[in-house]
Amino acid sequence: MFQALQRRSSKLSVLRQARNQQPRITYSSRRQYASSGEGSKGGSGKPSGDFSDQVEANKDNPISRTLKLIGNDVQRMKKFILPSSYTNPGAKGDSTDSTHSIENYLERYRRDGFQSHCDVLVIGGGGVGSSIAYWLKKRARQGLNVVVLEKDATYAQASTCLSVGGLRQQFSIVENIQMSLYGADFMRNSRDYLGDDVDLNFTPHGYLLLASEAGAEQLEQNSKLQCALGAKNELLTAKRLKERFPWMNTEGIALGCHGLEKEGWFDPWALLSGFRKRAIEYGAHYVEGEMVGFGFRQQPDILAEGIEEGSYEGIDRAFVKMKDGEMREIKFAIAIIAAGAQSGAIAKMARIGTGKGMLSIPLPVEPRKRYVYVFQCENDQGPGINTPLTIDPSGTYFRRDGLGGNYLGGKSPLPEEEPPVDNLDVDHTFFDKTVWPNLAQMVPAFEAIKVKNAWAGYYEFNTFDENGIVGPHPYYNNLYIATGFSGHGIQQTPAVGRAVSEMIIDGGFRTVDLTRFGFDRIIVDQPMYEANIF
Repeated sequence: MFQALQRRSSKLSVLRQARNQQPRITYSSRRQYASSGEGSKGGSGKPSGDFSDQVEANKDNPISRTLKLIGNDVQRMKKFILPSSYTNPGAKGDSTDSTHSIENYLERYRRDGFQSHCDVLVIGGGGVGSSIAYWLKKRARQGLNVVVLEKDATYAQASTCLSVGGLRQQFSIVENIQMSLYGADFMRNSRDYLGDDVDLNFTPHGYLLLASEAGAEQLEQNSKLQCALGAKNELLTAKRLKERFPWMNTEGIALGCHGLEKEGWFDPWALLSGFRKRAIEYGAHYVEGEMVGFGFRQQPDILAEGIEEGSYEGIDRAFVKMKDGEMREIKFAIAIIAAGAQSGAIAKMARIGTGKGMLSIPLPVEPRKRYVYVFQCENDQGPGINTPLTIDPSGTYFRRDGLGGNYLGGKSPLPEEEPPVDNLDVDHTFFDKTVWPNLAQMVPAFEAIKVKNAWAGYYEFNTFDENGIVGPHPYYNNLYIATGFSGHGIQQTPAVGRAVSEMIIDGGFRTVDLTRFGFDRIIVDQPMYEANIF
């Protein structure tokens, strides 16, 4: 791990050149460590190593190099958790009931089902966090001890469970398209991944995005990119839209993009439950408790520009408030912030956004309340059961909900209309004044509808560019981030979980390259905006 800190200096130098107002942070050692792994005073031992591979690594992109190097240090991190006498029970010549097995060792740190030490702590047990745990344990099993911290095991207010469960490839950013393509493949083969007892109830009726004259060219460009990457959709003029969907009013509509395959909607609760169940089956430990803070450890042998020599502090513990009010501690080698809408608040606990230098830049993720309304068409003349999830140029959407004649729909409010987030109360006037007029304009049969039910949920809203943030934090060498998907996260959970497991186990992305989605784009002020996408 210590070598990774040194090598990250090249990356940080590049970041400083791109944004001169931030001080460059470089890491170095004030003394050499003996091969015995003798540690510095006040801290745990750090392994020595050959620095010759740094020369070769310098040939790579600095961000990619960092991901690779961190992965190579995972086994060194294990020494932070496991004793020197530990032997792998699965290794040749070792008995599976070895007294030094992982389970025997870690049993000392368990009390009442609580595990106080782990290799990887996932903060947040929703869709993203449970997917990360699933992929880590699916791939590593005995190799990594994974703990998932979730404050509410009922998931009553979890964004995952309160979403509409959409799956589409109709994006303008390559990575978003690739993640959703993999999401479609995962759901198509969900029984192979999650077992025969998990039914995602996928409804493959596609998406239909509508554009005015102003947005038609961008919609066409997006469609070409999507199809080039493996999606399958069709562009429909206003005339063809009316022929295909006679219930639609095409006034003001110039073009539509209709997904023909790999798009639709599913049961998000079933997906979350499947990830969680399989992760536990593979050996992950779920802890119900509230994250209240990080523990910091002095690392005087790390030098960082902008920080007084000898004062660098890393994170190695999480403080947890249990359901009964008791405070407990979990020591970790790696932590992952995957806490959805609360991720920004969790990051502040690690001084992200309140510290100096790179720690002065916050994680720009906050909760935003969104409403979902369930309604019926009173004249029973609404769109049929094979209707795609349809989104008009204003961002107002609707889709069928089951076979009982119900529909659900909604719209994100304008920035000046954002509701308070201190509760999940539903504002029905927002439907009457904003959503309903747009629905009736799009579907004349919706002039006469009746709201039957409604709920509110939180988006994990990335205020920087409304796209996910995935990757290591540039200051802490053992902290990863997977959050900020701004309403698109549930469909991307299979790909994000797999990507995080690749960073930790393989040292870099092996399938979908999410390097551009890293925290670094925030530091260098390079947002990635979706074009003509809601």
